[in-house]
Amino acid sequence: MKRSTGKDRSITSRWRPATQAVRAGTWRSEQGETSEALFLTSGYSFDDAETVAARFRGDDPGMTYSRLQNPTVAMLEERIAVMDGAQACRVQATGMAAMTAALLCQLSAGDHVVAARAAFGSCRWLVDHLLPRFGIETTTIDARDNAAWEAAIRPNTKVFFFETPANPTMDIVDLAFVCGLAKSRGITTVVDNAFCTAALQRPLEYGADVVAYSATKLMDGQGRVLAGAVVGSEEFITGVLLPFQRNTGPNLSPFNAWVVLKGLETLDLRVKRQSENALAVGRFLEGRVPRINHPGLASHPQHNLAMQQMDACGSIFSFEVEDRDQAFALLNALTLIDISNNIGDSRSLLCHNASTTHYSVSAEARAEMGVTEGMLRINVGLEDPQDVIEDLDRALHAAGL
Repeated sequence: MKRSTGKDRSITSRWRPATQAVRAGTWRSEQGETSEALFLTSGYSFDDAETVAARFRGDDPGMTYSRLQNPTVAMLEERIAVMDGAQACRVQATGMAAMTAALLCQLSAGDHVVAARAAFGSCRWLVDHLLPRFGIETTTIDARDNAAWEAAIRPNTKVFFFETPANPTMDIVDLAFVCGLAKSRGITTVVDNAFCTAALQRPLEYGADVVAYSATKLMDGQGRVLAGAVVGSEEFITGVLLPFQRNTGPNLSPFNAWVVLKGLETLDLRVKRQSENALAVGRFLEGRVPRINHPGLASHPQHNLAMQQMDACGSIFSFEVEDRDQAFALLNALTLIDISNNIGDSRSLLCHNASTTHYSVSAEARAEMGVTEGMLRINVGLEDPQDVIEDLDRALHAAGL
């Protein structure tokens, strides 16, 4: 197989994001297919023993085993890396596999991690439970407070780990400040960029070292498969992450990689339209509910910072009603919007975080994060926003709002 643009990354890196999402990382076989080929194979055959030995030594760049390389998977990795402005990428089976691998591949007993207290429930579980199990110290902070990052640093601090915007509170982290502080102290930043993707926010441009994704979300965009990705320098991806991934095996299947490749082709279109729709829905809800957390609205306390870092507001935000009973009443009155804990989908989805995505987090940790019993998180899809608004209006009335 050969790349349609040759091996010179200087060509694809000059393209604009929408073009990169369609064209970057395209390889073609001798058949000359226009759509990326799907290689459903676990292994590869070799012409002679010398060739396979050279490949396992790393002297020959060909494939050895699909836990290490697969042509379809490699196309996705190249495309995501180009879109993020990264030197390299490795994809994983799920978003949480990506988060776990990005952390554990570089941490050892005795290291210290500073993490944002507002995070996806499973990410917070990693920080609160998994890392300490292996002797890795952790500190959670209010990531909106720049001074808190500096105050939390210890001599053994190895990693800063955070999401921006945070799930589901929509806290915004000052990327330039936090990544700059980390670099000045020799600390690696790991940024979860799943709410934005490179279509809306590129943390590497602000000095981040590693960016991790749940590609299940906006990259696929249609709720079809699970996938994750980690991007960074060639040194980190090949020298630090790859040995961990090769020997632990959180690999993405070729079929799922192919589906995400197809999703990326429409990412730019989808994320911009969904951002517009989410802003319209957010404006409707503002004033109708006790509290709304939407970075695209001027009422968000970090609106200006969000709009400096993000090209648009994104499809996801949260709002709050009085309590769990009222939240459930609203959910149960929906007729268009699906009750679902997924996000990034082309369909509008709504969920109650305290009983779903953050169920595994203690009540004390949820209170610390700001995940209240009345909080609801919405993913605004590609439907006509007026239909979404009308569905919410009926549900709000049914819930007494």
